[in-house]
Amino acid sequence: MNNTEYAKLKKRAIFLRKIQAMQERAPFIALFFAAIIGMLTGVVGVAFQYAVNWISNARTSFSLTLFSSFYLNIIVSVILSALMATFAYFIVKRYAPESGGSGIPEIEGALENKRPVRWKRVLPVKFVSGLGALGSGMILGREGPTVQIGGNIGKMMFDIFRLKKEDYKHAFISTGAAAGITVAFNAPLAGIIFIIEEMRAQFRFSATSIKAVGVGVIMSCLMYQILMSPNPLFNIGTFHAAPIKSLWIYVVFGIILGIAGVLFNQSILISQTYFQKFYAKGKYYFIFTGTAIGALFGILTLVMPEIANSGFGFVPPAVSGHYLFNTLCYIFILRFILTVMCFSSGAPGGIFSPTLALGTACGVIFAMVMQNLLPEYQIELGACAIIGMTGLFASTIKAPLTGIVLVIEMTNNYQLIIPMIITCIASTFVSQLFRGQPLYTAILARTLKKQQNS
Repeated sequence: MNNTEYAKLKKRAIFLRKIQAMQERAPFIALFFAAIIGMLTGVVGVAFQYAVNWISNARTSFSLTLFSSFYLNIIVSVILSALMATFAYFIVKRYAPESGGSGIPEIEGALENKRPVRWKRVLPVKFVSGLGALGSGMILGREGPTVQIGGNIGKMMFDIFRLKKEDYKHAFISTGAAAGITVAFNAPLAGIIFIIEEMRAQFRFSATSIKAVGVGVIMSCLMYQILMSPNPLFNIGTFHAAPIKSLWIYVVFGIILGIAGVLFNQSILISQTYFQKFYAKGKYYFIFTGTAIGALFGILTLVMPEIANSGFGFVPPAVSGHYLFNTLCYIFILRFILTVMCFSSGAPGGIFSPTLALGTACGVIFAMVMQNLLPEYQIELGACAIIGMTGLFASTIKAPLTGIVLVIEMTNNYQLIIPMIITCIASTFVSQLFRGQPLYTAILARTLKKQQNS
């Protein structure tokens, strides 16, 4: 062998070692499956959104047009909503109890290897029960179901192809969860940050897992934009950047939202305790609770539609100044109470969207007060509504970066980032001062404690 051939072989060996090192850092197979997981989660998430919208609209239209008498139509609405909710609670109770609630704590528990991922049961039950609960008009978000569905799709891919590497299972579940957030809000960057920030205690950071999450989020977002819409979720216009002299008021706003977030979380945890004690009294009490809540929202959907559903329909008119001050206060109080009731009861739905709606109401109320007290600051209702979304999200979920990026992607209002950050820092500081726990962490701890005692 001459020197030239030896040099070529040496270069080839070096090249192969580099390729092998690249594969060890980010194996192609992991990224390939991540793309499939993201695509499947995107398709299922879009199908879920279409189905929820169709069922909600069909139920409302049918209830309003069946009879000429408004009172008879209310009876029809009550019956339909009660049946939907009863069915949702029944299949959760009967087939997959872990499908109840948001589903995000279940994914966090799965990443800690403390909760099982029974995707054969959870995938159909979460999808169908979510349709029943959200379609009945309850104040729930679709992000909880899509995150749990995405995480279960990740585990499904791991099991079907009989992969052995434990890190792949972890990365696939994380990828599906991030893709679920993305398809719920058309917010890819928020999906990535959600995994890194909210699930920081469970997520295993590596080059492979980060890239897998990124690939899954891209595919999920592409599916949403192809099948649904490329536009931001809220078309509420853009607002001016906050004047520098007015920035101090967002510290005050953050303090208010921090207190509201602590009260919100504590209300949910206390209500969950009472619901669990009530369910322990009888085998069918859980299902009867769903029937009663569904019947209530059958009335509210027709009488006070701004009180029902996730809150996405409430945000645009609130931002545009459609509601009077007293009406907004009334809506905020009722949505606060009913959101706590729906979520605490174990209904299969998320809390992100209702929290954003509450933050919107709080923001518009705060803006109206500031407009009267400090007219020279030229406070805009829409700007405060958007900032309110991020502040309340930060104080309840304890994921301020996720909240900021999520709301920016949903509203396309990057210029409000400075008051957003100020508000989120103040709200999270107040929440920590009162020892407020992150909502999902507290729920997971309760679930694990119940699991140990059973």
